[in-house]
Amino acid sequence: MAVVKPFKGLRPPRQIAEKLACLPYDVMNSEEASQMADGNEKSLLRITRAEIECQGVEDIHSEIVYKKAKDNFNDFRLKGWLVQDEEPRFYIYAQTMNGRTQYGIVGGAACTDYEKGVIKKHELTRPEKEEDRMVLTRWLNANIEPVFLAYKSVDEIDALVNEVVQNSNPEYSFTAPDGFGHHFWVISDPDINQRIEALFALKVPSTYIADGHHRTAAAARVGMERKNKNANHTGDEEYNYFMAVHFPDKQLQILDYNRLVTDLNGYSDDAFLAELNRAFDVENIGPSIYKPCRLHEFSLYLSGNWYRLTARLGTFNDDDPIGVLDVTILSNHVLRPLLNIQDLRTSKRIDFVGGIRGLEELKKRVDSGEMKAAFALYPVSMEQLINIADSGNIMPPKTTWFEPKLRSGLVIHYLD
Repeated sequence: MAVVKPFKGLRPPRQIAEKLACLPYDVMNSEEASQMADGNEKSLLRITRAEIECQGVEDIHSEIVYKKAKDNFNDFRLKGWLVQDEEPRFYIYAQTMNGRTQYGIVGGAACTDYEKGVIKKHELTRPEKEEDRMVLTRWLNANIEPVFLAYKSVDEIDALVNEVVQNSNPEYSFTAPDGFGHHFWVISDPDINQRIEALFALKVPSTYIADGHHRTAAAARVGMERKNKNANHTGDEEYNYFMAVHFPDKQLQILDYNRLVTDLNGYSDDAFLAELNRAFDVENIGPSIYKPCRLHEFSLYLSGNWYRLTARLGTFNDDDPIGVLDVTILSNHVLRPLLNIQDLRTSKRIDFVGGIRGLEELKKRVDSGEMKAAFALYPVSMEQLINIADSGNIMPPKTTWFEPKLRSGLVIHYLD
């Protein structure tokens, strides 16, 4: 069963929370981070993307950058921009997008749960990205950004969250520049904190990494590293846990994750469409944007027209958690055999666009001549994600896109 603990969060005072909070480090490049933090000395990006304050440093993973992150972290605390709670607590972090609100519980997830597979993954990680977050965690001695975990909904936990939300005002509540709402409650009642911890231990057999595979792997590895170096290890130390926001699966929605290709591997438009007809029913929809509306249906944008592609029987296996995925169908019947794009992680001929940007972004990039064609997919469901994680399988790259992204800086977890 899942071990989730309250912790003494390090948090900003209410009046500066909105200015300090920022998007996760991995959804932007250095230039974008610099623009986002411009004119805002309190932005947490000055810690999570400290290279923006290291002019002339080409390697963003150099010791100079990590040292700057640590110096800024210490400075934030000295200035009172981050203050630690006196008692261990759970927190509720809610996000609102397009009229929908999802409520997560912020707590310490156990590093051993990740090692034992109680915290389940569905993606592979890259060693260099893990190492970067591990180094930063060592320098800061803290989990500076949360991980996004999901769990199968439990009515009793939902009821406790609702009780807190209905009976108290949020500590923070603001709308970010992207229009998404962020709301944060501190659970001060010891009884509710104890009940949440007990319910996870009793009712939640597994949790699932929704977003943040690299942060999860890095945090768990640092925890195990600290354990192995401590001759007096007891298991109760803070480094045994890392910060995660736990959302019930029924409140979450996965957005589509679409593909763009630079060329048709030598095929003319007509020849490519003819080849597609072997595995799909192909229908020319015309110039109006067409969004897939069911599983095994795709849309293709090519030379000013949208096409509906419906996968034929035999191109997928609904009894196989990987074989049922539309990303698998596209790779098996289009990307690899027709376009010779064999490795989605390394090929320079393919790019990926999260559904939050809309199909207009696909059309724009094809019309500009930057890309030759675009494929829009129907989004993966939470049920599919959980089935894959439970079966021990790994999703193909760039399969899931979660929104809204968790804001970093609303709470931080010390490892001491």
